[in-house]
Amino acid sequence: MRTGFVGGALADRVLSRLRDAESNGYCDGSAYRDRSKLEVMFGPSIWREIAGRDVVDFGCGSGGEAIEMARRGARQVTGIDIQASALEKARQAAREAGVADRCRFVERLDEHADLVVSLDGFEHFGDPGAALRAMREAVGPEGSALVAFGPTWLHPLGGHLFSVFPWAHLIFTEEALIRWRARFKQDGATRFGEVEGGLNQMTVRRFRRIVGESPFRFETFETIPIRRLRLLDNPLTRELFTSVVRCRLRPRSAS
Repeated sequence: MRTGFVGGALADRVLSRLRDAESNGYCDGSAYRDRSKLEVMFGPSIWREIAGRDVVDFGCGSGGEAIEMARRGARQVTGIDIQASALEKARQAAREAGVADRCRFVERLDEHADLVVSLDGFEHFGDPGAALRAMREAVGPEGSALVAFGPTWLHPLGGHLFSVFPWAHLIFTEEALIRWRARFKQDGATRFGEVEGGLNQMTVRRFRRIVGESPFRFETFETIPIRRLRLLDNPLTRELFTSVVRCRLRPRSAS
């Protein structure tokens, strides 16, 4: 996957003057402050979609969206994540929100659901193909998966924490950015994929290919451009200007 070209001492000198992206207000969640991220990403129809249904929140993190779905009409919500510490926070949050009887948080699924929701996961999953296979196992032949994620890798802020300015992750080498990150995070990460939450350099094209090789098919697919650059959005610029990928996936037929 494409990474930067500026490394070594030059990169270290430049990056030493910069703060992390969250300190700059990038990718810090502020875009969803006082708003439902589920509703922003999927539209108000999401509440009709989950009403009275068993839902899986795939890549649930600390459980905020799973809890919101339980409070807003889902019959049962199962949050799944690989981070045990996040799951424990989610369980505590569900207890405090009074929905622990309708929310459970697990590391592995053991039952079917009507709907899988994946919000801001596919740019982080270490093995996106395996994630899709697990989602398919979670839904019956009439079920579906709603997926939304972004920004994608070639977006100006596609490097998330590493996007100290637009496209910084495509200018500086992975090694230089990891050295810079070690000033703020001492977790021993040596690659983008090893940082907390992971970062798999997902592009629009790669996501379409992975779904094409999966047990799902696209029922709907759309790329939502950066609002200020939407007039420049076209098939040639889509990788650079896509802010969010959104789709509905259906199981492929057995034939």
